[in-house]
Amino acid sequence: MTESYRVPDLAAGEMHRREEVIRGSRFIVSMAHCDSLEAAYAFLEKIRAEHAHATHNCWAFQAGRPGTTAHIGASDDGEPKGTAGRPMLTVLLHCGVGEIAAVVTRYFGGTLLGTGGLVRAYQGLVKLGLETLPVREKRPSAVMEIVFEHRFTPHVLRILERLGGRILERRFEGDVTLLVDTALDDWQAQERAVTEVCAGRVRVARLQAKA
Repeated sequence: MTESYRVPDLAAGEMHRREEVIRGSRFIVSMAHCDSLEAAYAFLEKIRAEHAHATHNCWAFQAGRPGTTAHIGASDDGEPKGTAGRPMLTVLLHCGVGEIAAVVTRYFGGTLLGTGGLVRAYQGLVKLGLETLPVREKRPSAVMEIVFEHRFTPHVLRILERLGGRILERRFEGDVTLLVDTALDDWQAQERAVTEVCAGRVRVARLQAKA
């Protein structure tokens, strides 16, 4: 069985947010599901624009499987070096959730926290956000191409609905061609069911796998 993992249960453009006041400074953590470097940086820019007048917008992201470091990034955004971005990233890498980005916005309240206090504040805000972050299991998927005669269309559609296949594209030409996104764990079962209902008069190919 292909390994699944947890990711934020947030739609594109949706974010999760918590807030805390620490010794007069207002801290806001914003979190999002980001499954690529492009998505992570787009989210960072969105928060920067929203909080353009904040003292700092420190950030960290891990855009892959939980704990992996192939697609990571972090920034102190003007706080003393090593007191914000890296501590935030450490929390993300050990939280058991992948494809996640966090921005901690600070509106300075007049009281210096010191380096230790800053590390605790930025890590604490990320942990605070994680406490209530909605998550879901992500199952690696594959794209299937299914080609069959028109008369089998209602039967194939019922099978895909029952087994969880998500139709990405439909082409109605000499035959019907469907591109279907399906969990890797399920694609062989869908292939068998479709082949059976079409009495073998079907072509099924796995085009690509997606992490």
